[in-house]
Amino acid sequence: MQSLIAQIHNLSPEITQTIDTRLKEFQSFAQKSEEEWFSELCLCILTANSRAITGIAIQKELQPSGFLNKSQQDIVNTIKRNKHRFHNNKANYIVEARAHRNIKTIIAEIIQKDNIIEAREWLVKNVKGIGYKEASHFLRNTGHDNVAILDRHILNLMKEHNIIEEIPKPLTKNKYLEIESKFNLLCQEVGMSPASLDLAMWYLKTGEVLK
Repeated sequence: MQSLIAQIHNLSPEITQTIDTRLKEFQSFAQKSEEEWFSELCLCILTANSRAITGIAIQKELQPSGFLNKSQQDIVNTIKRNKHRFHNNKANYIVEARAHRNIKTIIAEIIQKDNIIEAREWLVKNVKGIGYKEASHFLRNTGHDNVAILDRHILNLMKEHNIIEEIPKPLTKNKYLEIESKFNLLCQEVGMSPASLDLAMWYLKTGEVLK
């Protein structure tokens, strides 16, 4: 683990600045519309078990209005055109998610009454195609920095540095929470929030700082 901590501390000023800029973009979601929040939810549906970069391309092409208004077949065609996986299922999940088009209000009310963890539980239970990783991704991208996004890059890096012994398949709720607790200990070691550490580790594994 110490070598990973050293790599994180030795990130260049340019990368550190890029991470800070990305976090400010996430925080700006407090002022964004319901439609933009719904678009971000759809992005997280798209990126489940698929490449983030093609999910982002689909989001840019469809825009919030497309996610909210285009036919399911139009969404299927857009996903296929961008060579993204699971086009039929993901288009179906996006159309079904329109039942929660006021997602910004829903999340704000849950957090006000409970906390961010309860908001994540709500997303997992109520939005088809969203698991713990995707729910954490959505919450991080909309300005909430205290949940871990345990995608394959983060898990692989944790395994390489003996923070976890293996990558569980499937990644159940209990396993997710168990690994998240280890990730949070790493956050304390390096003095970073889960959101910023996620971006730093993602960069170490991929050479990119994506959302």
